Amino acid sequence: MNMKFEKIRVDHCVPFCENPFKVRDDFAMELLVQSISDYGVMFPILVRPLANGTYETVSGHRRIHACKKAGVEMIPAFIRPMDREEAVICMVDSNLQREGLLPSEKAFAYKMKVDALAHQGKTSVQVGQKSSRGLVAADVGESETQIQRYIRLTYLIKPLLDLVDEGRIALS
Repeated sequence: MNMKFEKIRVDHCVPFCENPFKVRDDFAMELLVQSISDYGVMFPILVRPLANGTYETVSGHRRIHACKKAGVEMIPAFIRPMDREEAVICMVDSNLQREGLLPSEKAFAYKMKVDALAHQGKTSVQVGQKSSRGLVAADVGESETQIQRYIRLTYLIKPLLDLVDEGRIALS
């Protein structure tokens, strides 16, 4: 793996395209901003270099947002060249352990990872391997049926998806 570590400019980081995880200005963000103001960024972000000299954020969207709010201009980063599918898998895996994820965040993340695994060609039900949904299910400790339920949420119109996120409509 060709990865290097250095401090990069916060304003050279762009969000991951179609990032399903929301960055919220809530109490947890206030705590993160205060921590970064007091101690700096303790855990480096993960980015992939883009052709125009900027970096696409794979992991660390919240830390970047907190740095901007705290007025911090440089952030420690692991810079790793990777294709889109690798970046999707890293982005999803690095965020799914977070607490308080909305059903819609899980839904779009699972769909992105399933699609990325299928696109990589690493799964084939024909030769006895697990399907991409099966691999995602095993990775996150859910059943394949539950993964499919989440993925179905991605086809809902926004008002209905908001009701699921608010807990007013059940996932099943």
